[in-house]
This record gives sequence, structure tokens and C-alpha cells, in this order.
Amino acid sequence: MTSASTDDPHVETRSIAAGAADLTKVYGTGDTVVEALRGVSIEFPAGEFTAIMGPSGSGKSTLMHCLAGLDVATSGRVHIGDVDLTGLSDKAMTMLRRDRIGFVFQSFNLVPTLTAAENITLPVDIAGRDVDKEWFDAVVDRLGITERLSHLPSELSGGQQQRVACARALVGKPDIIFGDEPTGNLDSRSSGEVLSILRAATDEFGQTVVIVTHDPRAASYADRVVFLADGQIVRELSRPSADDVFEVMKNLDDGPDASAASGTAAVTAGAHEADPGDDAATATDQSAGDHTPKHAAPAPEVR
Repeated sequence: MTSASTDDPHVETRSIAAGAADLTKVYGTGDTVVEALRGVSIEFPAGEFTAIMGPSGSGKSTLMHCLAGLDVATSGRVHIGDVDLTGLSDKAMTMLRRDRIGFVFQSFNLVPTLTAAENITLPVDIAGRDVDKEWFDAVVDRLGITERLSHLPSELSGGQQQRVACARALVGKPDIIFGDEPTGNLDSRSSGEVLSILRAATDEFGQTVVIVTHDPRAASYADRVVFLADGQIVRELSRPSADDVFEVMKNLDDGPDASAASGTAAVTAGAHEADPGDDAATATDQSAGDHTPKHAAPAPEVR
């Protein structure tokens, strides 16, 4: 699927890796009804890194779960590439998640009895496909885990386990990678390494990445940050700093009306300024602070 056509021959038409149209999700009935999503429409261009943020209960995780086929929307439509998820059978949905979607979870979700290498190739093995050895070697080398492939998860640090999870998501060459708080269980240095890896997955491998996060610093790695409040998209930022993200989140915590009244300063903030020395080949050896734009002070964690 591609985005809308344009008459300008100099504007490239970008393909759309995933999207939703008028998506709603309702839990409960009667007095206990909760509208987690209220008519959300969004597209994720291929080769772009998007972060989804919002206050607790805003619907950000629900949106990601519906997009990834982990939950079923009450109404509306979801697509991955050219496949409409609406009405897919359980078997077809399982195959789509296995073959076209990569996942990076907060809790790593590695099989404890398998080595790092076996965990990485597990989805491909289950699908009965041959592992692309050249691609496998490129991914594990880029993630800096070549020397750890024979180790069990219990023999790896948290950061190393999450690198294995990132490799597992990449090796299958999915259409899109979803990350659910992928740095939530990591210290600041390991968080920076994993975020650099996800950034490199877009910049070097052309991968589409979508993460849900509560951390402004994590969101500052993204090309675009989408903010939800009360089940609706209320704001977007392009290539923001952590300070830009924190400022929007601070107002969202007071409700979408307060956010709208806060002005356009955060929306029109300057583009993301990466360190000139932030070479992609050394990104996995950097701490979380190395990627923060120079003009941005470390932002407080927002829950």
C-alpha cells in the first residue's frame, strides 16, 4: 500500500507499512464501559521510526496491540502492508504475526532453555524457512552479540538479552517491528544501546519501527512522536528533542484541552540534532545520553 499520490514529480510516494482507519476499542458494558480508542486513524510510512506516547490509560498500548494483531478492535480497520487484518482467521493472523511482524517486548520473552542463536532464529525455524545466514551474521554483528550466541539467556545481561530480542525481530525481515516499552527493564546505558539499535534498524536496514514508550529520551530517537489522550491522537512531533517531548507530555497529563492551549512551540521545535560523532557503526557502544540532542537537558521520566 502506498500513500496518496501527488502531482509533484519531485515528491516521492512512500509505501505504508501499517495503518488504522477509524479504529475503536471498547471494554466492558453499561456502567463499566471504557472507550480505550475513539476513532483513531493513522499510517506508518515504511522505513520510519515512530514512538507512541500518552498518559496512563490514554490507549497507546491498546493501539499498538490492535495494530500488531495481538488484540481485536471493536470497529474500524487495521492493515499491515496490503493485508487487511479485519476478519482474518486465527490461523491467518498467527501466520501474519509470524511472517510479517517483529516484536520487542519489555520482558525480552526469550526461551530460557535455548541459546541466544536459537532464540534469534526461533520464529524462522517455526515457520519452516531457511535462515538467511548472511543476513543473520550481519544483524548479530551489528548488534554486537556475535560472541554471545552460544550463551543461555540466564548468562546474558539485561541489555544483551534485549539485543537478542532485537536480533530475533530483525532476522525474519518483517514488514514492521513493534516495541512495547522495549527499554522499560533496562538501565540508562543499556536503554541507549537498544534505542541506538532500533534507530540503526531504520537508518541502515530500512526497517519500519513503532514503539510505545513513557520515556521522552526514548521518544527522541524517533522520526515522529504521536501523542494519545483519552483514546484519541491529539498531537504529533517530528524529530523532537527529549525536552520537546517532555513539554508536550507535561501538558497532556493535564488533559488534551490544556495541551492544545499550550501553544505550538513544541510542535515547531527544531529538528533532532544528533552528535556529529554518532556514527552508526559504534551506536551500540554508546550510553543513552549520547543520542540526546545537545540543546536538550535530560528529561524527567514521565509515567
